[in-house]
Amino acid sequence: MCGCGGVGVGPVQKQVVTWPSFLGKMTKLGLADRNRTPTPTHCMNGSCAGRARDPNIANTAIKALVRVMSLHYTGFIMSPIEKKKRSKAGCLWAALIVMAVAILGGCVLVAVGLMSGNLFTTAASELEMGVDEAPLVDEVWSYGEGETKVIRIPITGFIHLGDDSTMLGAIPSQTMMALRSIRAATYDDEVDGIILDIDSGGGGVTASDVVFKALMNFREARPGRAVVSIFGDVAASGAYYIALASDKIIARPTSITGSIGVIMKTINFEEFATKHGIKDVTIASGGNKDLLNPMKELSPEQEAILQEIVNDMHARFERLLADRRELHFSHAHKLADGRIFSSQKALDMGLIDEVGYWEDAMVLMQDELDVESIKVFRYEEPFSFSDIFKVSSGAGLQPESALRRLLRPQLLYYWQF
Repeated sequence: MCGCGGVGVGPVQKQVVTWPSFLGKMTKLGLADRNRTPTPTHCMNGSCAGRARDPNIANTAIKALVRVMSLHYTGFIMSPIEKKKRSKAGCLWAALIVMAVAILGGCVLVAVGLMSGNLFTTAASELEMGVDEAPLVDEVWSYGEGETKVIRIPITGFIHLGDDSTMLGAIPSQTMMALRSIRAATYDDEVDGIILDIDSGGGGVTASDVVFKALMNFREARPGRAVVSIFGDVAASGAYYIALASDKIIARPTSITGSIGVIMKTINFEEFATKHGIKDVTIASGGNKDLLNPMKELSPEQEAILQEIVNDMHARFERLLADRRELHFSHAHKLADGRIFSSQKALDMGLIDEVGYWEDAMVLMQDELDVESIKVFRYEEPFSFSDIFKVSSGAGLQPESALRRLLRPQLLYYWQF
């Protein structure tokens, strides 16, 4: 209960200002004498008796009436009911202000505690491991029920390490979030499996390989664990490379996969520069140091150097395909020419194990773990008030950054669909 004097108030009655009450309020303000002031009727028509014959009395009464009524409705002269209502309103505002101050103070304390790392004990500190090696994440129940714990992890978008640029600044890429989830699951002894929900055309060669290795680490951390991948619209090139860490692969009926191969792209501006009188000035220690300079034509020798690198990365993909899918190398080599496959064709070629939906992926996981049911969770990053201060001042959607990415040569396991 508020201690401001508020009490229960019954139905509000309409307040009527009568002449006696008006006269009493004028007397209280020193504007009239109750025994000597004439009635309003006589004063208004100017025919006041006795002392009221003074023509100024009517005007004085009118002005006094206006002032009293103004004071009455602005709170200087209030009825008991109005006083109770305003008292309650004051209590409400006071309570709201106290609550706001308390919440703000709590937020500051939490932010300071989280930034200092001393407010809460994280899972990583309990394991005596770093927060990036064994990340702290929140678990959300996603599907199923039972005692067997499985984590659902999405692999979406362009696969790359680092941050993504947004209007609000730099945020961790989807690939980095997936890596954190895989590492969190690896060091959780209660987790028996991971279901990868993949919808990606691939991405960087190294990024794809790093995610693949993290999944293999998960499997090797404790015997009996399993990984199942299910494909969305697309699971091609680097995304398929990641799926090769799975015990079983299932594609939805309309999924596209394949595109097994490597690509390297850049842009050459030599002809444009020559036409517009732009000259390149590059000082290098050797003839190939400025390899893939966008202002110079690529020489046959340099092209051969790059082709050898692409072939090496492609051979790694082929060996991994043959090994993980238990295919003859000649068959794997035939499939790894960059072509794409429908779900049914991929099944026929031995690239996947089944065509189906999410429920079928759960059944596959149950079979791999030899259990009758699984309880699927997904991870979410815990909110921290310190995140408010983590937006980089130089981050955001910057045209020069996009141009640099466009011009930078990259080795990709990627199908640009």
